[in-house]
Amino acid sequence: MSRNMLILLLFIGVVFIFVGMMNLLYTPSSYQQYGWQQPGTMYPDGFETSPSSPSNFDIISEFDSNGEMIYYTGFNEDGQRIPFQGGPRWLSVHGGSCVSCHGVDGKGGVPIMMGTAVPPDITYETLTAEQDHEDEHEGHPVYTDETIKMAIKQGIDPSGERLDYTMPRWNMSEKDLNDLIEYLKTL
Repeated sequence: MSRNMLILLLFIGVVFIFVGMMNLLYTPSSYQQYGWQQPGTMYPDGFETSPSSPSNFDIISEFDSNGEMIYYTGFNEDGQRIPFQGGPRWLSVHGGSCVSCHGVDGKGGVPIMMGTAVPPDITYETLTAEQDHEDEHEGHPVYTDETIKMAIKQGIDPSGERLDYTMPRWNMSEKDLNDLIEYLKTL
């Protein structure tokens, strides 16, 4: 290998190291002005797609309950990220929470990013309604608090069938699960 080739490879290596180090400087606070990119946030009504006008939207940063915080951020009131398995790849890369797929009102209905799965309505009233439930399975009994917990933690519906693979399996404490269910009752 010639000396010029070695110098070129060394230069390219230094550039890659520099670019990698710049990525370490990119923290959540460095994109605070573009709050809509943060995990757990959604585009509110009237949002214009220009990030140069961040005053067009509000970011929820204070929560009335632990359940609401979990729903919007994927973190509990102790500041702990709630671990999960499965779900869409972007969720593990960029972070997110229930609101990322089911929306601020819990009604879902919009295909998730890079997929065709349509998240269902997870409002407590809908989940526990006495009417027949039809989703990707034939039908199943109404949800109870216990079967909602199974859906969140194990990805299983009330009849024991697996939910769509895009539903993450959240590893929540019993307290966090109870708080989240209490929040779902307010949607």
